[in-house]
Amino acid sequence: MHVFVRPVHQLLVFARLQTRSCAFAVALLSGVAVSTLFPRLPLARYDLLLIYGIMLSVLFWARGWEKGQDLAVITVCHVIGLAFEFVKVSLGSWSYPEPGFFKVAGVPLYGGFLYAAVGSYVCRAWRLTDLELVGYRHRSTVAVAAAIYVNFFSHHWLPDARWPLAALLLIVTAGTYVRFTVGRTRYRMPLALSFTLIGFFLWLAENIATYLGAWRYPYQMHGWQPVSLEKFGAWALLISVTFVLVAQTQRTAATRE
Repeated sequence: MHVFVRPVHQLLVFARLQTRSCAFAVALLSGVAVSTLFPRLPLARYDLLLIYGIMLSVLFWARGWEKGQDLAVITVCHVIGLAFEFVKVSLGSWSYPEPGFFKVAGVPLYGGFLYAAVGSYVCRAWRLTDLELVGYRHRSTVAVAAAIYVNFFSHHWLPDARWPLAALLLIVTAGTYVRFTVGRTRYRMPLALSFTLIGFFLWLAENIATYLGAWRYPYQMHGWQPVSLEKFGAWALLISVTFVLVAQTQRTAATRE
């Protein structure tokens, strides 16, 4: 039985690190969940969630849980996410059916915090696990990630290049590993595998968020249904955008040092 003690202990330590890394996302989803418990609120739910997201950001910065460079990445993720939302909502990919004062073109401004939470996770996980990139091809990975982001817009008018881009992402990340620390042990994982695992958990989070009414897909308007599995693949691709942003800040910080 002793042979299983260390692996189980390492798994528990890893789970604790991941939970700490997800603190902002968990707090945000908890706020969404709590907001569903009150049929009457002093403000529209979307507006309250915007205020809540801002307060969370200030709290995490004041407590030192987010560093200055983390806030920069999170802000960029928020802006990129809102741009994504404006296009997708205008095309009917999903919607925010509830009213709100801070709502532009059908998109509540709190929606950007959903992407900021992903940025927060990557930043915190990077720091808490002392993450290191091995064999990282900076320029080619950034180029493919940018193309993936553009394709999520352009496929509405042009042929969808999702699968070719997924193949390209596998090619440019072949031989690239993330090294990370759990307890006193260093491990390594292929970067592409980390994208896949994060994409899966983001898909699970999206199921929870849509169940709580954070937003709705057209097929969920008359009753909640699970988010389609193709969104798992979409998240596995889209996480590359956040990753290259964080990797760039790490490169810049290392250069300054």
